[in-house]
Amino acid sequence: MILDILFPNRCLGCNSIISADLLICELCFSQIDFIHSGYSDDNFIKEKCRLLFPVENTFALMQFGKENLSRKIIHELKYKSREIAGEILAQWTSERLDFGNQKPDLLVPVPLHPKKLKERGYNQLHLFTEKISEFYNIPFDHNLIRRNHYSKAQALKNRQRRLETENTFSITQTITGKNILLIDDVFTTGNTVASIAWEILKAGNNKINVLVMAMDA
Repeated sequence: MILDILFPNRCLGCNSIISADLLICELCFSQIDFIHSGYSDDNFIKEKCRLLFPVENTFALMQFGKENLSRKIIHELKYKSREIAGEILAQWTSERLDFGNQKPDLLVPVPLHPKKLKERGYNQLHLFTEKISEFYNIPFDHNLIRRNHYSKAQALKNRQRRLETENTFSITQTITGKNILLIDDVFTTGNTVASIAWEILKAGNNKINVLVMAMDA
């Protein structure tokens, strides 16, 4: 209570004081660039994925712009220890994502390397994935995919380094005949998701879908 008084939670948009369980105020919420495209639609992220690997369905919650609120929210989640942002983003996703009759069998988040996980203290996708699992009653597996190499944050890499994804990930267990939903925070080039997708596709007769918090055009 004292900390709330001394260091009140402030809206990421306008800096006004808001409840401790919120990220932005009601007014700023209306300024978020939500992407209004359905899971099974032929949307922009699906077009980009199909250039890289076979994909069934895709969904992106927000547009990731240079100065927009989506970027601020994702940065709070990844770099400022605001893990609770994952739960809030999952709630927003549940209000907009309809799987219809194409509900996946398993949720699989992009993993962090153990060294990066230790540095950050949490995987920014885990709470998000767990809440999506609760909302839709779909099991998740945080350990199906292993990241084999430690690397700098994507934002610090040059374009050539981003393309070097060969053998970045591996499968930790036998999996076949599953309709899998890969979950990531920001879709930029698509190379990270593609690298994981191919490992899952090679492992057996699996299908790949993609869910991201934000899409970087």
